[in-house]
Amino acid sequence: MEGRRALATPAELAEYLGVPEATLAQWRYHGKGPRWIKVGRHCRYRWSEIDVWLDENAGAV
Repeated sequence: MEGRRALATPAELAEYLGVPEATLAQWRYHGKGPRWIKVGRHCRYRWSEIDVWLDENAGAV
């Protein structure tokens, strides 16, 4: 994970996954997508959690 911060913003994750930020917001609302945390009033994602989520959902339809 060299070169990446430990926490990703929704904008960074949206760019990484190639989805709109609004999609991430919907996933959070519906309890889908990678686990996220609140830092103050901000939503953040741990890159380690993103990697786990991607592995768990590889090939999912």
